Amino acid sequence: MLGDYLGARSDTIRAVDDLALEPGASHVACVGILVADLFASPIQRLPNPGELTTTSGLVMSVGGSAANTAAALRILGQKVEVAGKVGMDMQGDFVVAELRRRGIGVNHIKRTAKSSTSGTIILSVAGEDRRYLHHIGANAEFDLNDLDRSVIQGARVLHVGGYLAMPSFTASQLAALFCEAKSYGRTTVLDVAIPVGAEFTLEDVAPALAYTDYFLPNNQEAARLTGHVDERRQAKCLGEINSRCVIVITRGSAGLLAFKDNRFIEVPPFPMDAVDESGAGDAFAAGLIVAIQNQWNLERALLFAAAVGASRTRALGCATGVFTFDEATAFLKNKISPLISGATLA
Repeated sequence: MLGDYLGARSDTIRAVDDLALEPGASHVACVGILVADLFASPIQRLPNPGELTTTSGLVMSVGGSAANTAAALRILGQKVEVAGKVGMDMQGDFVVAELRRRGIGVNHIKRTAKSSTSGTIILSVAGEDRRYLHHIGANAEFDLNDLDRSVIQGARVLHVGGYLAMPSFTASQLAALFCEAKSYGRTTVLDVAIPVGAEFTLEDVAPALAYTDYFLPNNQEAARLTGHVDERRQAKCLGEINSRCVIVITRGSAGLLAFKDNRFIEVPPFPMDAVDESGAGDAFAAGLIVAIQNQWNLERALLFAAAVGASRTRALGCATGVFTFDEATAFLKNKISPLISGATLA
């Protein structure tokens, strides 16, 4: 059992059997980028110029950090409201209709005639990482003025996904939003998306991190923000901005690294027969939010979130394959091994 492995720290985590709590339907607000995604099933190679290559399937899906996290939260049994912006076009109609079909609140999604809905084409080549062709679209317009504050007041957790990929949503606006959320006693969760070629620094996240409870960059994003290659230096640098904030750096096949209270926690990945890794980080965020609401300690929360994130990779799309709450807890009971290691910085 995990507690036995931890030895003297066994009092910090309960037996895995205790993970089977009721999921509880609590309101979460997911704010951020909304995208119409088109996925191509994996191909053996990219076509040459002028060449036609076939794929076994094409899947159109709602994507973007806010939508992906919301969809995973619904699968996990949560009540969710999404806020963002889409165009007055068929892709925008699809995004709104698909979210509604999933049981996600869409009353806070704004429509614009100035920009088309954001879209991404995802190409997967066997044995290679994914390739993305992205149109930022209406996400470029979305800012704090588009947000009805009632979405915060009705939620227990505020999640902002895709920050830094919304050019109009400034650092000061995000800080003001999170400050207001904290004044209502809400838990704040921040995820970022940094486009290739964009230059951002700590100054772009520091104002909001002062009011952030959980910050979830991947290791590449953390490196670009902090200037550090070493992931422990990244975590410590980010943690110095707000000692109360839990820093969780996701590392793909290397698992994750968390930093809180001058302590590191590492969780290796759960092996899956991966088909598509798109949206795995957003599913991880959803699992973490569920764990937060169940008031689990950080080790348990990270294990649950890691299992949910790994489950996302089992199918094509950004929300398919995600474990239900019961599936995630059953998976942990059957598969758990000594995964947690903790260390204190010198």
